[in-house]
Parts: sequence; structure tokens; C-alpha cells
Amino acid sequence: MLYSMTGYGRAEQTIGDKTYLVEVRSLNGKQFDLRLNIPALLKPFEFEVRNLLSEGLQRGSVECIITIKQNGASKPVSINKELAKAYYQPVAELADELQLQKGDILSTILKLPDVITPSTEMLSDEEWKGFEAVLKNAIAELNTHRKDEGRSLEADLLLRLGNIESHQKIITELEPLRRTKIKEGIVKILEENVGKDNYDPNRMEQELIYYIEKIDISEEQVRLKNHCDYFRSILADKEAGKGKKLSFILQEFGREINTMGSKAYDSQIQQTVILMKDELEKAKEQILNVL
Repeated sequence: MLYSMTGYGRAEQTIGDKTYLVEVRSLNGKQFDLRLNIPALLKPFEFEVRNLLSEGLQRGSVECIITIKQNGASKPVSINKELAKAYYQPVAELADELQLQKGDILSTILKLPDVITPSTEMLSDEEWKGFEAVLKNAIAELNTHRKDEGRSLEADLLLRLGNIESHQKIITELEPLRRTKIKEGIVKILEENVGKDNYDPNRMEQELIYYIEKIDISEEQVRLKNHCDYFRSILADKEAGKGKKLSFILQEFGREINTMGSKAYDSQIQQTVILMKDELEKAKEQILNVL
């Protein structure tokens, strides 16, 4: 079973006087890259949050937005009285110079930076455990989405793999005909340029065998078949994160297909190789999304 790196998860739950909302989005990426938007209440637990996301999602470009809403009683605040007094003197002097009423000075001072600040509050261990469950639910929902997307990816990859194997069968059928064509071509050149009775057939056969051995593609075909079998076995594996491994195998596909094309010296085989390359490129595009 394959998992995509693309997914979305959301979990929301009210615990005590707080409502926790977690949204997690992921896209394809070479490594685990996290953008975390976390409220002040969770800052002491940021390391734990990052670990949970990393362990649960493994790889991809991930964005996590966490929101905490305070229910019931208003959120307590504190007033920095010393700072307010420090603001008062210059504000009062400015009001006198401009001949303005001083009745609104207090409301003005309270709006100045850092005069009113939220009181320092931290989640208790019990509240953290409650939030941890919400976060894990969001991760689980995202992974469910990834699994659903992975089914489509797997179906497409199996289609590409089957097409490559079909093209390889065509090359296997064309291979004996290619050798006959090569022999007939060489004999024709010799007869036209040297004369039918002016060359040694035995010597020609030896040279022909040497030449055909140099352009033989049977080893490449065997290796490509092995790569196909290995690719299919990895797809069937229950391991979740196998995108990199499958990508490496496709690179080996490319080496064997390219070598067959360079050794072919046959228009039909080269055309079939081009079709194989097209399927391979489509498979590589899909692998970029596999976890």
C-alpha cells in the first residue's frame, strides 16, 4: 500500500474551558519541512508538538495551524502600572500644550503598547494530554487522506509498470529479427562492394558474432525484468514510507532502457524504447508524490 504526501487533517475538541482546533496540511517534499503556527499557551510544549508531527507524518512539506479558544470566563489580563505612569506625564503635558481635555487620557494610555498584556498562563499536564489526543486525531485524519490518495498513485504506477513490461516483450520478439537484419545488411554491403566470391564467409561469420555480442541487449533485458519484479514487490510491501526507494529503482529502469536504446541499431526497437521512456517519465512524476 502506498501513501501520498498530499493530505489534509482537522480535529477540534472542547476540553474544560478551552477549545482546541488543529489543522494540518501536507504537500510533497524531499524531507520533513514543518511550518508551525502555535499559540503562546503551547510554547512550552513546542518540542513535543514538532516530534509528534515528525513521527506521524515522516516526510513532506507540512503546515500546522493550532488555535486555542478560551470559553466561559474572560481571559485574565494584567496592567503594567509603572509603564502606565511613565506614559501619563508626557501625554498630560502634550494635552496641556494642545489645550485638550484630559478626560480621555486613561483610555489613550491603556491602548499604548505593553500597558495591558495577557496574564502568563500554561497548560497543565492534564490539559496537555487532552490536546495531544486532538493533535494525534488530526495527524490520523491526514494519514487517512494520504492513504486514499496513495491508492490512486499505486494504480497509476502499476499501469506504467505493466506498459513498460509490454514494451519489453515487443523488444524480446524483435531481437532475433534484428540479428537477421544485421547479417543480411553486412552480406549485402560486402557483395556490392567486394563481390560475392571475394570474401571469406567463415571470417565474415566470426566478425558478425563479435559485432552482435557488442550490441547484445539480453543482459539489459534481464536486469530490467528483475527491476520490474522488485518494484512490484516493494509496492506490495506494508511499509508506509517507500517513495525514495521506488525512486531509486526507477533510476535503474532508466539506465537499462537507455542502454538498450543506444545498442539497438534498429528503428522498431528504438521506437519501442521511446515508448518505454515515456512511461518511465510518467512513473517518475507520480513517485514525487509518494511518501
